[in-house]
Amino acid sequence: MINSFRIIFLLCCSITLAAQEIITDRPDQTESSSTIQKGNLQIESGLLLEFLGEDISCSERNILAPTTLIRYGLLDFAELRIVSQIESLKNKSTSVTGISDLEIGTKLQLLKKEKSLLEIALLSHIIIPTGSKEVSSNTTGSINKLCVSHRSNTNISIAYNLGYNYFGSGKGDLTYSFVLGSRINDKASVYLEPYGEFIEFEDNVININSGITYLLKDNFQLDFSFGTGINYTFNYTAIGFSWNIGKN
Repeated sequence: MINSFRIIFLLCCSITLAAQEIITDRPDQTESSSTIQKGNLQIESGLLLEFLGEDISCSERNILAPTTLIRYGLLDFAELRIVSQIESLKNKSTSVTGISDLEIGTKLQLLKKEKSLLEIALLSHIIIPTGSKEVSSNTTGSINKLCVSHRSNTNISIAYNLGYNYFGSGKGDLTYSFVLGSRINDKASVYLEPYGEFIEFEDNVININSGITYLLKDNFQLDFSFGTGINYTFNYTAIGFSWNIGKN
């Protein structure tokens, strides 16, 4: 179980959903309900280090470096998405490194009105077994999410996702996330996010994470995030950047 110190630390850090020139899908787990502008290219990349298990010396350690999402605006309401990453997986007995299976997908904006504070989008990725044999799942799968956000006239915003993942066998997994974000100033924002999944629609795995983003330029953002498991032993730390390359 997560200890009380970690909960207090996460809550203190969480006060990024603020209005900015660049809207990203990292570093939180909740995908934004916005698509990027038609003709724009956006690169979101970073490094993630995670541990699973009670004893760090015996736990499973995973490094994703880099993990990269490429987004391209196809239409005013649709974007093309490609995800690729290099994984280094290590436990007490084995250690493997390789390129993960490629994800190709799209995000479609279902609802966005100029005067409305509500936005809704649908995201879907197909997982293609193209990765290195050491880390590939060797089967086709899919990741799907309904993305909803509520903007406000203050610096506080909320968003949430409800999703379903299927990896070629079994019932699949139901996923969920809820993020509360706040803008500190014109450059920095912070967030708090509980998230999790019902594995095979049965076992509920619950996590919480927090992080900060900093806008170097209108089109370039840095981020730092960290998280921990609530009902099991898990923790991670991540850093990254997002860069929007305008069509002009």
